[in-house]
Amino acid sequence: MEKTLIILKPDCMERKLWGAVLDRFAKVNLGIVACKMIELTEDQLREHYSHISDKPFFPRIAEFMGSRPVLVMVFKGPNCIKRVRSILGPTDSVEAPAGTIRGDMGADKMKNLVHASDSVESAEAEIQCFFPNEKLFDD
Repeated sequence: MEKTLIILKPDCMERKLWGAVLDRFAKVNLGIVACKMIELTEDQLREHYSHISDKPFFPRIAEFMGSRPVLVMVFKGPNCIKRVRSILGPTDSVEAPAGTIRGDMGADKMKNLVHASDSVESAEAEIQCFFPNEKLFDD
């Protein structure tokens, strides 16, 4: 069983689309094994986005991601990472096809509603970043 980290981003929370987004994941039988609502700190954002924290556009991303509380979750299921990313669609909502979360509800490349881990390695690091000493529950 694979795990992945999901963040329902500020635009998802502001537009109250969290129920619609979670429903899409529930319909494909993915389980939630950890969940919390948090305000992302500067340290968490720097760690999470360490691969781009030196880029000129990072402050804009950090400002957006820190603009309101987000839901951070760990999903579990067979082939979970690939399945989640397929349900989400491409990162740029403008390019995402109808029927995907981003294609149906996203606005652009940043306001694309949901962050999801892109590999087993990034999922492990991201889960450790946001749930460092917390129990993950079996689904």
